[in-house]
Amino acid sequence: MKTVVLQSHNPAKLAPWMKSCLASVENWADQIRADYAFIDDELFDYVPAWVLEKVGTQLVIATDLARLRLMQHYLHKGYERVVWLDADMLVFAPDHFTLPEVPHAVGREVWVQKNKEQLKAYRKVHNAFLMATNGDSFLPFYADTAERLLTQARLPIVPQFIGPKLLTALHNLSGLLVEERAGMLSPLALKAVLEGGGEALSLTLEGHEARPAAFNLSASYCARESDGICNQEHDYEFVIEQLLAK
Repeated sequence: MKTVVLQSHNPAKLAPWMKSCLASVENWADQIRADYAFIDDELFDYVPAWVLEKVGTQLVIATDLARLRLMQHYLHKGYERVVWLDADMLVFAPDHFTLPEVPHAVGREVWVQKNKEQLKAYRKVHNAFLMATNGDSFLPFYADTAERLLTQARLPIVPQFIGPKLLTALHNLSGLLVEERAGMLSPLALKAVLEGGGEALSLTLEGHEARPAAFNLSASYCARESDGICNQEHDYEFVIEQLLAK
């Protein structure tokens, strides 16, 4: 199946650890014999101007729509399957990350955080990994729904409005196909990897039906306090080393 793997980021704002993530994805794409394309801020050419005006500085919202339109663009170019991975997605076990033979797939989010001083895992889906195939209805429906909701939304708009929030709502209604090996680390889970293991990491892994081969490292939490911890760039670099060494 003719496949392309897509990623995007502003090159001027790429931290060194994110470059390691990008390299892991590009190497994985080569391993599965897929084409690879990195798009910089040209990504925003794929959304209407009114979207950029409406979201203002909250570009993550525009990005959530732009990735969908970009994926559609590449399907129209003749690819049979398109895969999107966020720039902070690390493929650390490429040999165990073959693409599923299904018409579409979304990532698995198991978000571990504190709840009344205890750890709790919230099991959802995420859009840091998206896969779509030609002829499947998931991608056009998701993209059109996201854009329509943006036209109706009142300001301020929460950052995850058409990303994980909408995707999880669609999943709860229709049962989307989930790639369990494409996971996500919350700040507490990332800290647990730093420390060689712990309850937060165990809860994360227990929430997956298959052992993860890729993790979104949640770049938005880098150098930002959450649940009493604040992981720095050097922590992310060490976590990447730890995961790639396994």
